[in-house]
Amino acid sequence: MGKVNWGIIGCGDVTEKKSGPAFNKIADSNLVAVMRRDATKAADYARRHGVENWYSDADELMNNKALNAIYIATPPSSHKDYAVAALKKGFNVYVEKPVTRNAAEARQIAETVKQYPNQKLTVAHYRRALPMFLKVKQLLENELIGEVRTVQIRMWQSRKPALIADVATNWRIQPELSGGGYFHDLAPHQLDLMLFYFGEPDYYNGFSLNQSGATPADDHVCGQILFKNKVVVNGSWCFNVAESQTTDTCEIIGSKGRIIFPFFGNYISWKTNGEEQTMTFTHPEHIQQPMIEKIVAYFNDEGPNPCSIDEAVILMDIMDAFTVK
Repeated sequence: MGKVNWGIIGCGDVTEKKSGPAFNKIADSNLVAVMRRDATKAADYARRHGVENWYSDADELMNNKALNAIYIATPPSSHKDYAVAALKKGFNVYVEKPVTRNAAEARQIAETVKQYPNQKLTVAHYRRALPMFLKVKQLLENELIGEVRTVQIRMWQSRKPALIADVATNWRIQPELSGGGYFHDLAPHQLDLMLFYFGEPDYYNGFSLNQSGATPADDHVCGQILFKNKVVVNGSWCFNVAESQTTDTCEIIGSKGRIIFPFFGNYISWKTNGEEQTMTFTHPEHIQQPMIEKIVAYFNDEGPNPCSIDEAVILMDIMDAFTVK
C-alpha cells in the first residue's frame, strides 16, 4: 500500500486528541479527509487539524480517490454499515470500540471481511499496544506471580462518570446508539485485555439491570469468564455509586502473588513472596498512536493484525452474555 491515506468518518470528541492527530505523526500515514454530519463542525475540525478535505456525508468522503483507509469513529449503531460499505469500496478499515452494538452485527462485519480477502480490518482495542498493559502481559508470561488463579475487575462509578467525555448529547446511555450504557463504552477495553492476556474463553455468563432508573440503559452489570487455561475472571460494573466509592481496579491473583492496576490509570503494583513494587507510566499524548503504528504496519504487510474482527466477535459474545436478557 505504501502511504496509508486516511479518511475519518465521525470526527467527534474521541478523535480530537486520542486518535486524530496521530495519523499525521506516523511514518507512511496521512490524514487526508474527515467527515461529520454537522458540516460546520466538520469544517471546523478540518481547519483546526490542518486536514485538506471535509465532508458532511460519508459516501462523499469514500468517493475521494486519494483515500485508501477509513477510520470509523461514530457511535456504535453505525459501525456495521460504514465498515461493510468501506470494505466493499476497497478500503482497509479501522473501527472504534465497541466494534458494534452486539455480536450479531460484529459477525456481519466478519462475514464481509471474509468476502473481501484483499481488504483488512482492525478494531480499536488500543490498550493492547500501550507499554503499561504490555508490561502486565510480560509479567504474566514470566510467571512473576506464578500460575494465575483468579482475576477481579471492579469498575464502580457515579451516575456521571469522570472517565466519560462530558458532551451535550450523551449517546453512551442510549442503548439504540451504543448497544447498552456505560458498560458498553468502558468494558470493551477491560474484557479485551482479558482475552489478550489469557486467550480463548471456555465459558461466560452474567446479568445486568437498570438499578437506579436514572437513564434508559442498564447501569449495573456482573459477569464471569472461565478461560480454557483455567483462569477465572469475575467482573463488576456499577454506574450508580457515590462519588466517594468510585474505583477502577484489576486484581490478578496467582499462586505466588498478585498484580494490581487500573484500566484508566497509569500504574502497576505487584506483590510476591519476596518483592513489592510499583511502576508508573506516562501514556502517549495521543493514546491510540502506538496502535495506529501497528495498524499502518499491518496494512502495509509489515506486521500482524493487532486486533482482528474475529477477536472482537468473541468479545461481543461475552458482552451479550453479560447483558442480553
